[in-house]
Amino acid sequence: MDRTADSMLRWILLLLDLITFTFQDLKSGGQVTVALGGGAALSAPPTFFLLWIWSLVFVIELDNAMVDLVFFMDVKSVEDMIEASSGVHFSGFRMNGLGLRNTEVGQRTTLAAEEMHKQPFVIGVAGGAASGKTTVCDMIIQQLHDQRVVLVNQDSFYHDLTKEELTRVHEYNFDHPDAFDTEQLLCAMEKLRHGQAVDIPKYDFKSYKNNVFPARRSVNDLGVHVQVNPSDVILLEGILIFHDPRVRELMNMKLFVDTDADVRLARRIRRDTVEKGRDISTVLDQYSKFVKPAFDDFILPTKKYADIIIPRGGDNHVAIDLIVQHICTKLGQHDMCKIYPNLYVIQSTFQIRGMHTLIRDSLTTKHDFVFYADRLIRLVVEHGLGHLPFTEKQVITPTGSVYTGVDFCKRLCGVSIIRSGESMENALRACCKGIKIGKILIHREGDNGQQLIYEKLPQDISDRHVLLLDPILGTGNSAVQAILLLISKGVPESNIIFLNLISAPQGVHVVCKRFPRIKIVTSEIETGLNEDFRVVPGMGEFGDRYFGTDDDDEELVVAHTPLRF
Repeated sequence: MDRTADSMLRWILLLLDLITFTFQDLKSGGQVTVALGGGAALSAPPTFFLLWIWSLVFVIELDNAMVDLVFFMDVKSVEDMIEASSGVHFSGFRMNGLGLRNTEVGQRTTLAAEEMHKQPFVIGVAGGAASGKTTVCDMIIQQLHDQRVVLVNQDSFYHDLTKEELTRVHEYNFDHPDAFDTEQLLCAMEKLRHGQAVDIPKYDFKSYKNNVFPARRSVNDLGVHVQVNPSDVILLEGILIFHDPRVRELMNMKLFVDTDADVRLARRIRRDTVEKGRDISTVLDQYSKFVKPAFDDFILPTKKYADIIIPRGGDNHVAIDLIVQHICTKLGQHDMCKIYPNLYVIQSTFQIRGMHTLIRDSLTTKHDFVFYADRLIRLVVEHGLGHLPFTEKQVITPTGSVYTGVDFCKRLCGVSIIRSGESMENALRACCKGIKIGKILIHREGDNGQQLIYEKLPQDISDRHVLLLDPILGTGNSAVQAILLLISKGVPESNIIFLNLISAPQGVHVVCKRFPRIKIVTSEIETGLNEDFRVVPGMGEFGDRYFGTDDDDEELVVAHTPLRF
């Protein structure tokens, strides 16, 4: 309010000056000359220049007054005033206090985006004691120098020994699964996977205690804890890291370092005497009593879970180079592709992004929507056909030369999920001349969620590879029902390729976890689902936009479709 009083005082003083100068001009008739540059000049009474200055001050003060009005008025009042004065509805971004708030749809999209955090690529490295696991991890870290990589060691999660166990520490089996605090390990890994920093304890093999301190205390203060930050790659190393299925479930890649027993024994003697302060006789006694039996009973059987077995450990540079190349490939993929190797997202280009922009635009006409949707569907179908089995074939070219190529898969059919899936049939027919196409109708009836299924499938579908067609993968419930129906008809899970334009992560999780051998081919992974279980950002009701119908028409079609069980 002081600011308003100062403004009024300045206006009054200027008005008094204007009146004074006006009377002086009338009495003297004097002129004031002002140079304008370039040899030009302006001559006028002093009152003219004072009026000009007074007008500028008036405009500035009026602008300040409007700013004060906006800050002192309620936000809703300002919006109402704008709408009333302009005759249009205030939409889009709205002021909220001194900040901004988006529209309801934008909030839902943002919330869904925040929920989908970047997933790290978790690599489990197992093997016998002193097999070279740490060396392999160090070499991977060195070659992934341009990526954020952290190492989590299972040795950090040993249980603290009780007083009774400390009195008989040489009889304690550190190679048994019960020696590890697996629950603490799982808790730490879950935090890292959800983007949270975590304090990893450092086990002291002299006091046989875990030491962990709050995150605000750095490792250099006491040297007894390590703070691990979220990273692109997490290396999880330990002798029994594959033993617990819950820990295995966290891994995207599993490596087993396989080294000869005599080499491992020599390394263990050197390491335990230097790093753990033990004498040679104690090491040998523990090896024969605990280490060797534990390796045969618990560690070696987990070798079957490994994706890659590395003979000779860190000396196998070829294997490590191949592993690093594979990791780099995975890091360049979408997060969902890192988790599920049976998910394939076609490579994005400006053409594909441009077509997605058009079909997602709510203002796009039906004609343009159908045209660009058909183009995208054709690309997805072509990519899906590339995952079918092929056989080698030689042909003679018009020049008389021999060309060695491949022959297309002969036993093939398509199955569309009514109604949106029928929009993909034309693209499939254009790629595969004379292909048989079946249909499945899945309709959720009432609040009990019961699925009524109608099917019309080729009689010999069990002998064919099946391309399942549905443009949008949302919750995944309809897809699961359709896949279960195909499997019940004798179609092997590995013979099903699910084609769609866009996929929500929730639907991908549901389908890929339940059917790990099925292949999903899509053009884009969406942000997620909103509160209404609609895909966001999505493209609306695909069937309605493609066929030019509304929700009432769709309900009529479903209600009058004959059902057969």
